[in-house]
Amino acid sequence: MSLADELLADLEDGDDDYEDQMLAPSSAAPTITGSTTADTNTTTGDTPMDTTNGDQSGAQYTSVRSLAKLMDSADLSRVMSEIHAKQTSSESQDMRKSQIDGPVESHPEYKLIVDANNMAVECDNDITVCHKFVRDKYAKRFPELESLVPSAMEYVMTVQELGNELNRAKTSQVMAQFLTQATIMVVSVTASTTQGQTLTDEELRYVREACDIAVRLNEYKLKIYEFVESRMSFIAPNLSAIAGASIAAKLMGLAGGLTNLSKMPSCNLEVLGCQRRSLSGFSSSAIMPHTGFVFLTDLVQESPPDLRRKAARLVANKCTIASRVDASHAASDGSIGRQFREK
Repeated sequence: MSLADELLADLEDGDDDYEDQMLAPSSAAPTITGSTTADTNTTTGDTPMDTTNGDQSGAQYTSVRSLAKLMDSADLSRVMSEIHAKQTSSESQDMRKSQIDGPVESHPEYKLIVDANNMAVECDNDITVCHKFVRDKYAKRFPELESLVPSAMEYVMTVQELGNELNRAKTSQVMAQFLTQATIMVVSVTASTTQGQTLTDEELRYVREACDIAVRLNEYKLKIYEFVESRMSFIAPNLSAIAGASIAAKLMGLAGGLTNLSKMPSCNLEVLGCQRRSLSGFSSSAIMPHTGFVFLTDLVQESPPDLRRKAARLVANKCTIASRVDASHAASDGSIGRQFREK
């Protein structure tokens, strides 16, 4: 045998050995594959069980009172009773800082204002919970309504008025009090073509209960804002001098108090109260994005339209400084705020 024949023979033997090595694991492949399949089936079998348990835990909340507990709380009743007593009392109608001895934080009315601000924030949180509850339940009846009425309170009041009778949207005088005619028209047209299903009596009862709670919490929040607004010359005179008592009270309410507002940068203060644009493009077409309560101050509104954004930014900067002055209890007569306003 020549050298070339020997080399060819060696190559053929090497190929046979390589094929044997490649075929050998194949015989064990079913065992490995079976183990992997078993593990996969085990894992896959556990996943639906967890998902089912999660669905069951979410479905157990048939009443919104299981989630929004502020309405039945003693703290809300106490704060609202104290506010009512202060508003009807003649002794606190014309309150001044000169009447206070010692730190302002020790005054009981200041504590009530702080508690009221915190309660307003909690009211907002529970209103959001009620809105989500109603939205999830009412999607069965009118799924398109969420995109047509994006505002939480307007959505809740719309559901409260419509219920199962979607034809009411055409003739309802109540909806005209909080929705524009263009939005009502879009809602009525969409309601006539919706594929939603009628709610059962029990489902409708729980939806109406959540709507009633949200409306009552909103009324409490507005009363709190009214009370805090009447006391702004006592708690934040400099901020009130720049933004006005009404806007200052709303800013404090959203921030959770004067201390939290003073810690907030001006860029965040500027967008407090920002509203989301309506997807229908009708009811909120005039709303400018990234504008909050500061944009509604008279200083901004009296500026030329093309300069209002810059004016809002400047007013937000001054409001931030004024809130920090008020938080440190300096210039209790509001002189710094008036100086900022004149500038």
